[in-house]
Amino acid sequence: MGAQKKSGARVSEDPDELVRIPLQAILLADSFTTKFRPITLERPKVLLPLVNVPMINYTLTWLESAGVEEVFVFCCSHSKQVINYLEKSEWLSQPSFTVTTIESQNSVSAGDALRVIYERNVIQGDFVLISGDTVSNMSLTQALLEHKERRKKDNNAVMTMVIKRSKPNPAIHQSRLGTDELFMAIDPNTKQLVYYEDRADQSRGTLQLDKSLLVDNPSLSLHHDKQDCYIDICSQEVLSLFTDNFDYQHLRRHFVKGLLLDDIMGYKIFVHEIHSDYAARIDNFRSYDTVSKDIIHRWTYPLVPDVMNFGHTATKLERQGMYRALEISQSQSAVIGPFTVIGSGTKIGNNSKILNSVIGEGCKIGSNVIIEGCYIWDNIIIEDGCKLQHAIVCDGVIIKSGAVLEPGVILSFKVVVGPEFVVPAYSQVSLFQQPIEEDSDEELEYADSTSVIGSQVDKSDVEIASKVLETNFSPASQLGVGGAGHVWSTCEGGLEEEWRHSVAPIPKDKIQEAIKTMEDDMEFATDDVFLPPSGELKPNSNDSDDDDHEDSRDDSYYFEKEVEATFLRAVHENIQESHLILEINSLKLSYNKETSDCAGALFYAMMKYALDIPHSSSGELFPFSTVT
Repeated sequence: MGAQKKSGARVSEDPDELVRIPLQAILLADSFTTKFRPITLERPKVLLPLVNVPMINYTLTWLESAGVEEVFVFCCSHSKQVINYLEKSEWLSQPSFTVTTIESQNSVSAGDALRVIYERNVIQGDFVLISGDTVSNMSLTQALLEHKERRKKDNNAVMTMVIKRSKPNPAIHQSRLGTDELFMAIDPNTKQLVYYEDRADQSRGTLQLDKSLLVDNPSLSLHHDKQDCYIDICSQEVLSLFTDNFDYQHLRRHFVKGLLLDDIMGYKIFVHEIHSDYAARIDNFRSYDTVSKDIIHRWTYPLVPDVMNFGHTATKLERQGMYRALEISQSQSAVIGPFTVIGSGTKIGNNSKILNSVIGEGCKIGSNVIIEGCYIWDNIIIEDGCKLQHAIVCDGVIIKSGAVLEPGVILSFKVVVGPEFVVPAYSQVSLFQQPIEEDSDEELEYADSTSVIGSQVDKSDVEIASKVLETNFSPASQLGVGGAGHVWSTCEGGLEEEWRHSVAPIPKDKIQEAIKTMEDDMEFATDDVFLPPSGELKPNSNDSDDDDHEDSRDDSYYFEKEVEATFLRAVHENIQESHLILEINSLKLSYNKETSDCAGALFYAMMKYALDIPHSSSGELFPFSTVT
């Protein structure tokens, strides 16, 4: 299954031994967070469809193609659903790719999971640590070689983290994946990580570093243009360290920072940066949207819809990035726009329009329906005259005639929206009442009896689930006449997080507000406190003019690339002209460029785009009248 496999087997580092050690991986099938609620109350995150394929399949496909021979899948939340899915899939019957599940009902963190795996004594050497919500097509060969060579010289080199360049939005201080702005300090010569912070002071973009970092390291590169891919190559000592220190719960916040601050043991973490390869973790709804678009645009090849079938009806790639299953029913008057995926068995009525969306299997879409930027999962009924924008709609939902879903809406499983009802922006709706206490999802496994994918559940699970249903489930009419579902309330300050982490585009007023704040900060900032995206610090060093010119050229190159990527995204995703202008203005401020620089970079991007596409019959090349 997946792409052509590369050999990942290794021999013992002791030259006197010829013991073959298979390349192993630990896959965490639980994110130990609640960011995908209310959906994950009923189904584990790793089984949620990503462009119509459960997330875990992308991770396993990559591990197999990268040469991993043995994978241990750690299951906690909704563990039986994950185990049943894998047992019914082809993963457990691969001849040279072993998948073994490890179940634990008592683990509440990644640290707990790794301690359980250590007790099982199944890891024989260096291993890949990854979560089941990660998509990548990178080669592991070079990263493994670097890790192995470092281990030969220094046994304290216990981890290599994969990173990638990804400049955050300077106005809202977050990446395109919706994650927090990340600051790193790296030794440019050895690639050793010496500082890691994703909770820096965002009000003024300041960063405080201990002076000892410069004393102990002759040269340091500071970065806040890197993305943590959450793919780690670890030595066996990593498991021992988690077992010895029960304070290590979170992989980054506790373990990585703990090792960086520990001067006694001397353990070291290094980084491996990828450039042309793809790697990203789905941490929130915005990253779900971003990675989905990257898959559809084929940045993740070979992990693309026409390859990742997994028993489903074959999907065919057509012009303008459209993917269709062979067995769909579409009215001649219906319009399916570019970069849209339509699953098998779906029916589309008269004069309906579907743009930049993913439609699952067995859906029934009525007439005069507009769907834009949405993720419609399986067996969903959308009656005539409905309008859906930038929403996620889970299996079995019914949306009655004339209903409207405003941007950012999440409808969990089997919710019913009444006729003509408007679901407000960023609403999260479930058949289950919102938990009063912030319990973890594994303590609220309602759906081991209701939403299991193609599997049966033990009698004990049914009894437990029925008791929970009695106290937490009740049909509601908060969604109009004939509707069913509870609209979850937003906690204090929650609305701010919702637009940041939503599948909907960032609101125009939020971008304007952020840019105004950034302009005010820059007005009072001085040159000595300005923090560039990346830079090298050396004690008592004087930068030469040549270095300044080289940095300037690099800065201009990345600026032009960012403008080009922003323009292409606006074209492909039909982003409004006003939003495009705001994004380019934020890049202008971030890179300290002039308006003429923006115009030049944008003109270059438009011309490059024009040369790459055929002219339309009307002669119109761009959907924008002007952006300068």
